[in-house]
Amino acid sequence: MILTALPLAADHDIPGPLLTELTALYASNREFQALSGDFPDPHDIRPEQVAAALAEQAATDGVEVLLARSGGRLVGVVITLARHPDPADPDPWIGLLMVDAAEHGQGHGRRIAEQIEERFRADGRNGLRLAVLDANPKGLAFWTALGYEVIGHRPDRQHGCPCAVLRKLLPRLRRAARVAVVDPGGSVLLFRYVNPDVGAHWALPGGGLEEGESPREGALRELREETGWNDLEPGPLLCTWEHDFTRSDVVIRQHEHIYVTPGPHREPAGPDLAAAHAADGILSWRWWPRRELHASAEPVWPSDLARLLDEHEATHRTA
Repeated sequence: MILTALPLAADHDIPGPLLTELTALYASNREFQALSGDFPDPHDIRPEQVAAALAEQAATDGVEVLLARSGGRLVGVVITLARHPDPADPDPWIGLLMVDAAEHGQGHGRRIAEQIEERFRADGRNGLRLAVLDANPKGLAFWTALGYEVIGHRPDRQHGCPCAVLRKLLPRLRRAARVAVVDPGGSVLLFRYVNPDVGAHWALPGGGLEEGESPREGALRELREETGWNDLEPGPLLCTWEHDFTRSDVVIRQHEHIYVTPGPHREPAGPDLAAAHAADGILSWRWWPRRELHASAEPVWPSDLARLLDEHEATHRTA
């Protein structure tokens, strides 16, 4: 799936062959056109009408008209707004996403939406909004299946038709790796973190990966930085997990590789350890016996760490 900006000639005209493709795409969606009221006759959409509608959109500040092609064929068009005209609305919007009716059910709409989300995520935007006509249950089902949630209702600005307003968070993606160090008695080392956005929680030694770093390399580096131990290596992969959290009002989706390795029961130590812990927001550490880990009142990341360690040990005893 390739998204490209709508090409316009010097006089803002759409090239003839492309206009023919666009008109066919718009005309194929008769059911939606009848609901939207954007054209006088949804059964007789003409090239000059499509050209006028798109030229008006493309000339609006902050609006981008993008064409979606798959295998060289025009399969969709999407219109985005960098900002809504309402100054109280902080998010970008999807004003229109239309897929050729002959291509429905092929996943094109989902792939287009994902690319739009990634574009705005890369631009540092935290959320994306759109409106769905109340009379369009198919459209509502499509967007809610992609993770958009209804946050309100209001008439659309162009025709005054009742709409549902939907929003989706756009978390920043972050890769991380951690190590579960397990002592001979089965206890695991955890660090306690507290910050205003996440609150108090316990997590394994580890953190975000550096550019070009593999999960195992990052896990080893973080383990050495946060414990001062240079004699341990990440063992087998215990699990991968993904979770969302907020840091400084930014939503982050973190994908973690978690490794497990045996180690002696000892204290983290090293000349630079206090500074490293302060920089990472680590307040304290402790070895958690498995029975206490199962019953912890404070959040532990990942939440099923005790079960995962139990299953890992059972598997390796059997092996």
